[in-house]
Amino acid sequence: MPVARSRFIAVFLCAAALLPAPAAAAAAYPNPGRVTGDVGVHDPSVVKRPGGGYLVAHTGDGIALKTSADRTAFSGAGSAFPGGAPWTTSYTGGSRTLWAPDVSYRNGQYYLYYAASTFGSNHSAIFLATSPSGNSGTWTHRGLVVESRTTDDFNAIDPNLVVDDQGRWWLDFGSFWSGIKLIQLDPATGLRLGGGMTAIAGRGGGAIEAPFVVKRGQYYYQYVSFDLCCRGAASTYRVMVGRSTSVTGPYADRNGVPMASGGGTEILAGHGSVHGPGHQAVLADNDGDVLVYHYYADNGTSLLGINRLAYDSAGWPSVV
Repeated sequence: MPVARSRFIAVFLCAAALLPAPAAAAAAYPNPGRVTGDVGVHDPSVVKRPGGGYLVAHTGDGIALKTSADRTAFSGAGSAFPGGAPWTTSYTGGSRTLWAPDVSYRNGQYYLYYAASTFGSNHSAIFLATSPSGNSGTWTHRGLVVESRTTDDFNAIDPNLVVDDQGRWWLDFGSFWSGIKLIQLDPATGLRLGGGMTAIAGRGGGAIEAPFVVKRGQYYYQYVSFDLCCRGAASTYRVMVGRSTSVTGPYADRNGVPMASGGGTEILAGHGSVHGPGHQAVLADNDGDVLVYHYYADNGTSLLGINRLAYDSAGWPSVV
């Protein structure tokens, strides 16, 4: 979620969202793993490149890109749309900043889902672009995937592509309003298939966003961010998770509380000089699953966080 939405968040935040994570739990969380170089990011997504190395996409003008050979040292790599994205300006009010990309590699090409909006409005849209290389300036606009209007009760931002065991494509997305949604996509085009929409998480209009759904073992795990982003070191973002045996849900947390009714098991929250960790993604790598996210330093800078995930005997993840 982009920095410009901080005031908007306050409008919709329910009182419960202001509560900090329990101190004892927060103190137990590990610090982010070591990263170097150009690690200033917001809303990061990462994909392994078939030829080796990693590509990161994150919120920025024209969608900002970074690369790494080893998941430790990162370098700036320009933007997906260095010439601008005029098809988005009716949603951004003319701003070049595009939000919360989701990058993946499938069918021999890179897929980039990303959002266009203005702060304080749910007049928003999610678009798709593809590229043969993932490099700056090589992305082709493929079209509008889903939009929300001011008369809708949902917000079309924070997209994430998930492919289920049957090879069906889905997009989960959403923020505040009525919560997180799921729509089906056409694998041939990457665009929306039909008009159905499923609610898969919500907090009664409160602070929930940045969904990421991934299949591990018999479960689909839905990661979301609760509480406040975009306030620098005062941010209270935290990472929550629930799971389901079906991609369409219902999802529930470790205690059985449905995510559609505010449930979620916390796995990462602010601690020490790590403030407001969230807008998470999960990468399957050679050394296991990796949680990628942003957090704020004491000076308010938004930085890249990377940690390994471990699973207990019941299959619930934790950050290590």
